[in-house]
Amino acid sequence: QSETKPFQVTNKSQFFSFNHFFALPLHLLNVLTMNLTIDILNNEQISLLDNILKESKNIIICAHKSPDGDALGSCIGFANFIEKTYNKTANIVVPDAFPDFLKWLPDNEKILRYDKRQEYVDKLLQSADAIFCLDFNESSRIEEMQQSLDASPAKKIMIDHHLNPSMETVLTISHPEMSSTSELIFRIVWQMGFFEQQDSHHFAIPIYCGMMTDTGGFTYNSNNPEIYFIICQLLTKHIDKDKIYRNVFNNYSSWAIRLRGYILCQKLNVFEDRHASYFAITKEEMKDYHFIKGDAEGLVNEPLRIKGLKMSISLREDDRKENKVWISIRSIDEVRSDLIASEFFNGGGHEHAAGGKLDCSISEAEEIAKLAISSLNQ
Repeated sequence: QSETKPFQVTNKSQFFSFNHFFALPLHLLNVLTMNLTIDILNNEQISLLDNILKESKNIIICAHKSPDGDALGSCIGFANFIEKTYNKTANIVVPDAFPDFLKWLPDNEKILRYDKRQEYVDKLLQSADAIFCLDFNESSRIEEMQQSLDASPAKKIMIDHHLNPSMETVLTISHPEMSSTSELIFRIVWQMGFFEQQDSHHFAIPIYCGMMTDTGGFTYNSNNPEIYFIICQLLTKHIDKDKIYRNVFNNYSSWAIRLRGYILCQKLNVFEDRHASYFAITKEEMKDYHFIKGDAEGLVNEPLRIKGLKMSISLREDDRKENKVWISIRSIDEVRSDLIASEFFNGGGHEHAAGGKLDCSISEAEEIAKLAISSLNQ
């Protein structure tokens, strides 16, 4: 009887010998013949990316306004990749604060906030050789930072999974069909052959966190089997995926839980004939419940637990600016969140997860939400 030989999957370009195939157990052979494709870059793109990283001395990585788990996870993971592989330090810059429940991520304390250090960040952007734009598809997504980014003479590289990229770059890696930008970062590092060099704490943990948060714990936009191959590889770095989940989803204050209960009990408006709902959070309510950034994260998903509901809209009044309302939309099946966001809320996003903003009062925003819901088929 033939002895089973050890093997390791690397990428689609690796082929196994005839003898290896017949030595493998059937269940492993089935895995290898699924034709999973991890590679996303052509040879020209790989060469260009590698040359930019080799030649650049001052590297900036930036993410969109109100950065979420995917934005931060992809930035931190990519910065670690650059440090481990090219022995260079990349500065991570974000426009403003990120949620409190992400402050456990490794190296989060090194992230520069534009709203806190504008003059310093402006100088960094102006002197940068390369700027990597992660998890956003147009410079307007970074709002107050936009002018400085657009004016920078640096080479700009976009790595993103949102629809309709519209930035002038030397390299655009755009895959809206992917679950997250963190997934894209893994695929790039894997394809370039540097995954083994990455460590658990600074690469695998933030990348897993980014993938997990942008799929709601792998409950939507996560049917691609390659996602689970990637998770398997990240687990080889001995990450504790259960702890990562707890750090993100079980990390609220008692006031945040009370706010959620109040909103769902007192503020939820359900339109059963349109299979949709909306709720609105005012700045007064946020003050009453000691709101901090991130307390309403994921709340827009809760109404979709209602049988037959296909779309949920969250309206949140800005607690600092007058007549500014932030919109989150989630949907399922044939209902397109991105189209609703574009038509009614000056926004966009993914097919089933999108956002926007309105320059109006919260009561006016509610009327617009009702119009959006009325546009749905009964």
